[in-house]
Amino acid sequence: MATDLKGKSIAFLVAPEGTEQVELTEPWHAVEHAGGQARLVSTQSGRIQGFHHLDKADHFDIDTTVDVSDHTEFDGLVLPGGVANPDFLRIQPKAVAFVKGFFDAGKPVAAICHAPWTLIEADVVRGRRLTSWPSLRTDLRNAAADWVDEEVVTCRNGPNTLVTSRKPDDLKAFCQAAVEIFKG
Repeated sequence: MATDLKGKSIAFLVAPEGTEQVELTEPWHAVEHAGGQARLVSTQSGRIQGFHHLDKADHFDIDTTVDVSDHTEFDGLVLPGGVANPDFLRIQPKAVAFVKGFFDAGKPVAAICHAPWTLIEADVVRGRRLTSWPSLRTDLRNAAADWVDEEVVTCRNGPNTLVTSRKPDDLKAFCQAAVEIFKG
């Protein structure tokens, strides 16, 4: 196991249901493999239900909630995708504030697939270059982001470093870029 992230705690913010499981587990394993501590954050305590596209997959125990935690406890943030996950999170004021806190504090954030919907709601994409699942292109452009169709995009044009990717096929590049920004 590498120790690039030794002593670093990375938050993974997810909704109680609707998270694309592979977009949670692959970055989670990458953080742990690099020596970091991955912590699952949600809007309620208990367990979340992962999904393989539209099919229910595994359950995961939640470590903490947005009601009792904030960005000060973590060194970085991962936002997995899945259509329902960010759609739920973006209407939860405490979840949106949790995400915005990382940007305001200049901490690195990695978001994949549909996760930039939550970034739009937090009003943190204006002037940023990023990618996402293609159906978010218009939403991101309307929020004044520079949307591109690339495997992984690392944007340093803002208060923090932001890594984005489009889909599960991009996970290898996404995980490498995310670990790199979390190293600091």
